[in-house]
Amino acid sequence: MEKRKRKNLELETEIIHSGYHPDPIAHSVSPPIYQTSTFAFESAEQGAALFAGKEKGFIYTRLGNPTIQALEEALATLEKGYGALATATGMAAVSTVYLTFLEKDSHLIGTSALYGPSRTIIESEFVRFGVSADFIDTSDLKEIKKRIRKNTKLLFIESPANPTMAITDIKACAELAKKHDLILVVDNTFASPVLQNPLELGADVVVHSLTKFINGHSDVVGGVIISSTPELHQRLQKVLRMHGGTMDPHQAWLILRGLRTLHLRVERAQENAKKIASWLEAHPKVAWVNYPGLKSHPQYELMKKQMKGPGSMISFGLKGGYEAGLKLINRVKLCTLAVSLGGIETLIQHPASMTHASVPKKEKDEAGITDDLIRLSVGCEASQDLIADLKQALAKC
Repeated sequence: MEKRKRKNLELETEIIHSGYHPDPIAHSVSPPIYQTSTFAFESAEQGAALFAGKEKGFIYTRLGNPTIQALEEALATLEKGYGALATATGMAAVSTVYLTFLEKDSHLIGTSALYGPSRTIIESEFVRFGVSADFIDTSDLKEIKKRIRKNTKLLFIESPANPTMAITDIKACAELAKKHDLILVVDNTFASPVLQNPLELGADVVVHSLTKFINGHSDVVGGVIISSTPELHQRLQKVLRMHGGTMDPHQAWLILRGLRTLHLRVERAQENAKKIASWLEAHPKVAWVNYPGLKSHPQYELMKKQMKGPGSMISFGLKGGYEAGLKLINRVKLCTLAVSLGGIETLIQHPASMTHASVPKKEKDEAGITDDLIRLSVGCEASQDLIADLKQALAKC
């Protein structure tokens, strides 16, 4: 898949129209779902040409499908990349990246507060092949420099980080990675292409959990890998197709549908989050708030430099600690107690015992994932209703 020629369209317009090609048969406005496992050849010669790569077309859905391709084209356009690869889940995207760029006895440097399974799969599975890793505070560039070894292959950062909301300087990391011949991968799930484009800042590869903001309706899972060059795209495509973590056509259609309202949802949720974060910071029972849109955030200036906005993810702690936090999440009535994020509804959860439960306590503490940390994924409801819900729950903590 080649990168689309830019038409100097605004992002809002690209989100609605990218990846769309008029249906040649019924002229449907919505892209058709090609719910098929295989595709017929016009002749034996054409089949051979397709397998040899001499002719473009579709063979078998694991290798490519028109509905999936429409989603991939849209996401490559929005992230300003060469090409995209849609995967069955976000973890299928992460695993494909690891399988592609890590080899026996290689070394990875990653963000300490990386999504739990993205870290755990390295520490519990890839170690069997001699892979080692340092998970550190990547917002500290000096710390990254100290950890680079001769066998380091991959620098994998998450910015903003899950769930601490720490921000890493992507451009500085890209310069460092280039100097040491490392592949820089950025998990851009928390920001989405609306608020941040890591490839424009020098990253080699971007991954997303499409389950989150891009789909935005808490009804389908998926992932994507977007590459900056044809060479990286082809390497990743080969691995993905072989190990089979590819997406289903109906899955792709649902995510493509959700994508069309991405800009509207991100803007609304972000405006809500700004109000809620300020309200929480002023509340007498709240000990601390980590939100990149607050001036109290340690990387507030960096956020303004590399992002178009602070997003809608907030982490905070109560003065009553872990017990008070449990009371809060058990007493909210409008906010939904559930993992995941980026949907139209507001979700609240306790990372230390939920999304990051697989990470050892010592390592959680080092990463800033403390027992009192509550993660709030702010949705698109009326901000005054969300604040009223948090207010009544805090009154009982």
